[in-house]
Amino acid sequence: MAVRPGWQGRFYEDFEIGDVYRHPLGRTITEADNTWFTLLTMNTNQAHFNAQVGASSEFGRMLVASPLTIAIAMGQSVTDTTQNAFANLGVDELRLTAPVFAGDTIWSESIVLDKRESGSRPHAGLVTIRTRTLNQDAVEVLTFKRTFYVHKQGSEAGRSLFPEAAEPLTLDNSR
Repeated sequence: MAVRPGWQGRFYEDFEIGDVYRHPLGRTITEADNTWFTLLTMNTNQAHFNAQVGASSEFGRMLVASPLTIAIAMGQSVTDTTQNAFANLGVDELRLTAPVFAGDTIWSESIVLDKRESGSRPHAGLVTIRTRTLNQDAVEVLTFKRTFYVHKQGSEAGRSLFPEAAEPLTLDNSR
Protein backbone atom coordinates (compact mmCIF):
# COMPACT_ATOMS: atom_id res chain seq x y z
CA MET A 1 0.00 0.00 0.00
CA ALA A 2 1.42 3.39 -0.97
CA VAL A 3 1.41 6.47 1.21
CA ARG A 4 0.36 9.43 -0.91
CA PRO A 5 1.32 12.76 0.62
CA GLY A 6 -1.29 15.49 0.70
CA TRP A 7 -0.68 18.86 -0.90
CA GLN A 8 2.64 20.10 0.47
CA GLY A 9 2.59 23.58 -1.03
CA ARG A 10 4.98 25.18 -3.48
CA PHE A 11 8.69 25.56 -2.98
CA TYR A 12 10.88 28.23 -4.57
CA GLU A 13 11.57 26.09 -7.66
CA ASP A 14 7.84 25.65 -8.31
CA PHE A 15 7.17 29.34 -8.94
CA GLU A 16 7.33 30.63 -12.52
CA ILE A 17 6.94 34.30 -13.41
CA GLY A 18 3.53 34.82 -15.02
CA ASP A 19 1.86 31.81 -13.40
CA VAL A 20 -1.62 32.58 -12.04
CA TYR A 21 -3.06 30.71 -9.07
CA ARG A 22 -6.81 30.86 -8.58
CA HIS A 23 -7.08 30.12 -4.89
CA PRO A 24 -9.71 27.41 -4.41
CA LEU A 25 -11.66 28.62 -1.38
CA GLY A 26 -14.17 31.44 -1.49
CA ARG A 27 -15.24 32.95 1.82
CA THR A 28 -18.60 34.50 2.67
CA ILE A 29 -18.08 37.18 5.29
CA THR A 30 -20.80 37.27 7.93
CA GLU A 31 -21.92 40.07 10.19
CA ALA A 32 -20.56 38.02 13.13
CA ASP A 33 -17.13 37.81 11.46
CA ASN A 34 -17.10 41.56 11.07
CA THR A 35 -18.28 42.26 14.62
CA TRP A 36 -15.76 39.86 16.18
CA PHE A 37 -12.95 41.27 14.06
CA THR A 38 -13.72 44.84 15.09
CA LEU A 39 -13.79 43.76 18.74
CA LEU A 40 -10.56 41.76 18.52
CA THR A 41 -8.69 44.57 16.79
CA MET A 42 -10.23 47.41 18.80
CA ASN A 43 -11.45 49.09 15.62
CA THR A 44 -13.77 51.74 17.03
CA ASN A 45 -15.13 53.09 13.73
CA GLN A 46 -18.86 52.54 14.14
CA ALA A 47 -19.36 52.10 10.40
CA HIS A 48 -18.34 48.47 11.04
CA PHE A 49 -20.59 47.56 13.98
CA ASN A 50 -23.38 50.14 14.37
CA ALA A 51 -26.29 49.50 11.99
CA GLN A 52 -27.65 53.04 12.46
CA VAL A 53 -24.30 54.62 11.52
CA GLY A 54 -23.98 52.24 8.56
CA ALA A 55 -27.49 53.03 7.36
CA SER A 56 -26.76 56.76 7.43
CA SER A 57 -23.54 56.38 5.41
CA GLU A 58 -23.22 56.76 1.65
CA PHE A 59 -23.30 52.95 1.41
CA GLY A 60 -26.59 52.59 3.31
CA ARG A 61 -25.29 49.74 5.47
CA MET A 62 -22.35 48.66 7.60
CA LEU A 63 -19.00 48.07 5.93
CA VAL A 64 -16.77 45.07 6.57
CA ALA A 65 -13.59 46.29 8.29
CA SER A 66 -10.91 46.59 5.62
CA PRO A 67 -8.24 44.74 7.63
CA LEU A 68 -10.60 41.74 7.78
CA THR A 69 -10.89 41.71 4.00
CA ILE A 70 -7.09 41.96 3.73
CA ALA A 71 -6.56 39.13 6.23
CA ILE A 72 -8.98 36.81 4.44
CA ALA A 73 -7.48 37.59 1.01
CA MET A 74 -3.97 36.91 2.27
CA GLY A 75 -5.17 33.75 3.97
CA GLN A 76 -6.85 32.54 0.78
CA SER A 77 -3.50 32.73 -1.01
CA VAL A 78 -1.50 30.69 1.53
CA THR A 79 -2.36 27.24 0.16
CA ASP A 80 -0.96 28.13 -3.27
CA THR A 81 1.82 30.57 -2.44
CA THR A 82 3.18 30.61 1.09
CA GLN A 83 2.55 27.16 2.54
CA ASN A 84 6.36 26.76 2.60
CA ALA A 85 7.25 30.38 3.29
CA PHE A 86 8.95 31.41 6.49
CA ALA A 87 8.74 35.19 6.31
CA ASN A 88 6.65 37.87 4.67
CA LEU A 89 9.00 40.69 3.71
CA GLY A 90 6.52 43.28 2.55
CA VAL A 91 3.05 44.14 1.39
CA ASP A 92 3.06 46.95 -1.14
CA GLU A 93 0.64 48.83 -3.36
CA LEU A 94 -2.33 47.81 -1.23
CA ARG A 95 -5.54 49.18 -2.75
CA LEU A 96 -9.07 48.76 -1.43
CA THR A 97 -10.95 49.23 -4.69
CA ALA A 98 -14.59 48.56 -3.69
CA PRO A 99 -16.50 48.20 -0.43
CA VAL A 100 -17.20 44.80 1.12
CA PHE A 101 -20.39 44.10 3.06
CA ALA A 102 -21.58 41.28 5.31
CA GLY A 103 -22.95 38.57 3.04
CA ASP A 104 -20.37 39.15 0.30
CA THR A 105 -18.32 36.16 -0.80
CA ILE A 106 -14.75 36.96 -1.74
CA TRP A 107 -12.35 34.99 -3.92
CA SER A 108 -8.66 35.67 -4.54
CA GLU A 109 -6.11 34.92 -7.24
CA SER A 110 -2.40 35.66 -7.47
CA ILE A 111 0.12 36.11 -10.27
CA VAL A 112 3.86 35.55 -9.82
CA LEU A 113 5.67 38.80 -10.66
CA ASP A 114 9.26 38.03 -9.72
CA LYS A 115 11.54 35.50 -8.06
CA ARG A 116 15.19 35.41 -7.12
CA GLU A 117 17.47 33.26 -5.07
CA SER A 118 18.46 34.58 -1.67
CA GLY A 119 22.02 35.84 -1.35
CA SER A 120 22.10 35.21 2.40
CA ARG A 121 20.01 32.04 2.71
CA PRO A 122 21.05 29.33 0.24
CA HIS A 123 18.06 27.18 1.30
CA ALA A 124 15.53 29.81 0.19
CA GLY A 125 14.40 32.24 -2.44
CA LEU A 126 12.30 35.39 -2.62
CA VAL A 127 9.04 35.50 -4.56
CA THR A 128 6.83 38.49 -5.33
CA ILE A 129 3.17 38.06 -6.23
CA ARG A 130 0.21 40.33 -6.89
CA THR A 131 -3.04 39.18 -5.35
CA ARG A 132 -6.44 40.51 -6.27
CA THR A 133 -9.71 39.76 -4.57
CA LEU A 134 -13.09 39.66 -6.28
CA ASN A 135 -16.56 39.59 -4.79
CA GLN A 136 -19.35 37.29 -5.92
CA ASP A 137 -20.19 39.73 -8.74
CA ALA A 138 -16.58 39.61 -10.06
CA VAL A 139 -15.93 43.16 -8.83
CA GLU A 140 -12.37 43.68 -7.63
CA VAL A 141 -12.42 44.75 -3.99
CA LEU A 142 -8.72 44.54 -3.12
CA THR A 143 -5.28 44.25 -4.70
CA PHE A 144 -1.77 44.11 -3.24
CA LYS A 145 1.78 42.96 -3.94
CA ARG A 146 3.50 40.68 -1.45
CA THR A 147 7.10 39.49 -1.23
CA PHE A 148 8.06 36.49 0.86
CA TYR A 149 10.90 34.11 1.63
CA VAL A 150 10.12 30.53 0.65
CA HIS A 151 12.06 27.33 1.23
CA LYS A 152 13.74 25.51 -1.63
CA GLN A 153 12.93 21.88 -2.29
CA GLY A 154 14.90 19.54 -0.07
CA SER A 155 15.81 22.18 2.50
CA GLU A 156 15.90 20.84 6.04
CA ALA A 157 13.63 23.60 7.34
CA GLY A 158 11.04 22.87 4.63
CA ARG A 159 10.70 19.17 5.38
CA SER A 160 7.41 17.67 6.51
CA LEU A 161 7.01 17.27 10.26
CA PHE A 162 4.19 14.74 9.97
CA PRO A 163 4.81 12.18 12.75
CA GLU A 164 5.49 8.55 11.92
CA ALA A 165 3.10 6.28 13.79
CA ALA A 166 4.54 3.20 15.52
CA GLU A 167 2.09 1.14 13.49
CA PRO A 168 1.38 2.12 9.87
CA LEU A 169 -2.21 2.68 8.82
CA THR A 170 -3.49 -0.41 7.02
CA LEU A 171 -6.81 -1.77 5.86
CA ASP A 172 -6.73 -4.10 8.86
CA ASN A 173 -6.60 -1.29 11.44
CA SER A 174 -8.81 1.29 9.69
CA ARG A 175 -12.17 0.04 10.97
